[in-house]
Amino acid sequence: MNTPLDASYVAALPDLISQARFSTYLRAAGDDPARAVALYQWNLQVSSALLVPLHVLEVLLRNAIGAAISNQHGEDWPWSAGFTRSLPDPAGPHYSPKQDLLTVARRHPSTGSVIADLKFAFWERMLTRRHDARLWNKHFLSVFPHAPNTRPVSSLRDALRDDIARIRILRNRVAHHEPIFARALDDDHRIILRAISWRSPAAADWARSISGVDNWLVHRPV
Repeated sequence: MNTPLDASYVAALPDLISQARFSTYLRAAGDDPARAVALYQWNLQVSSALLVPLHVLEVLLRNAIGAAISNQHGEDWPWSAGFTRSLPDPAGPHYSPKQDLLTVARRHPSTGSVIADLKFAFWERMLTRRHDARLWNKHFLSVFPHAPNTRPVSSLRDALRDDIARIRILRNRVAHHEPIFARALDDDHRIILRAISWRSPAAADWARSISGVDNWLVHRPV
């Protein structure tokens, strides 16, 4: 699946992407410029392929969590004082789910628009134990109906939170065009698909079938 490299690419790309950036790939390729360019190209291509399951996961996750909140607080939950009070609001430079929701809810007239605009970190923070009593003990299995229900809800919620925390790091590296080749991408891909499958096995199968991630993973050049 890797496109043969023209010698002109090998000569030009290091300066175009910056020597500092290229050095990461050059070290991994044993100081071979051609192999380093091939690795850079592969990193770009597998990152692009991963956007498909990452997209599916993010949309399904926020809609699932939004549905659980709606079940507990009503369809207009972004403007519910009871729900807003339940959110953490750390001081200083730390991310605040409460402030994120208040800011986004002032900007949009509909719950759907709010859901689409909230940061990924908001949905990750919704999977902490502080929400078990009022939200997850009652609603987790209704919005993630294919999670293994032989385990306690708190254990399932913990597992999903841990997976989403890992996926967020990968997502951010992909979004910022950073190297991901040193990660255990097979595991990352499996975890993304597992998280999707807890909401919908069909969606997980679909994301896998259209992304091409499996093919890129077996064609790593270095």
